[in-house]
Amino acid sequence: MTPKAKNAKVPVSGKQVVWVVDAEQWPRACLRAELMERGFEVIGFEDAGQALSAMRHRLYEKPVAVVIELRRLSPRSDEKEALTLLDALKILLGGAAELNETWVKEGDWALVMRRPFTIGNVAEAVEDLGKTVDRRRGL
Repeated sequence: MTPKAKNAKVPVSGKQVVWVVDAEQWPRACLRAELMERGFEVIGFEDAGQALSAMRHRLYEKPVAVVIELRRLSPRSDEKEALTLLDALKILLGGAAELNETWVKEGDWALVMRRPFTIGNVAEAVEDLGKTVDRRRGL
């Protein structure tokens, strides 16, 4: 994890930064490892509140994307609100039940992935999104 350099537009490491929000340690760790193998700098969080706090306090580089697993998302409305406030492209991962919730359907998400999917599928989606961002920046 690399601390945020103030007002940096490119990560200190030169890699695109992705944040992963998942309450379960092993799925979060596996996705982080896969994304790191593909050249991303990856920061993991147990919940959206932690990610929002890190973003507000500029603890890490601003992510190009935040991958959010809805499986164990707290039913608390403050965590759902934190997700909507994250200032990055958001990729939601979930099953039919989670993805059918009204707040999910009405949200502003870059991508919504419904199970079944593999870690590889998620990593490919992040790569595609990262390439889109690079093209927009002219990189």
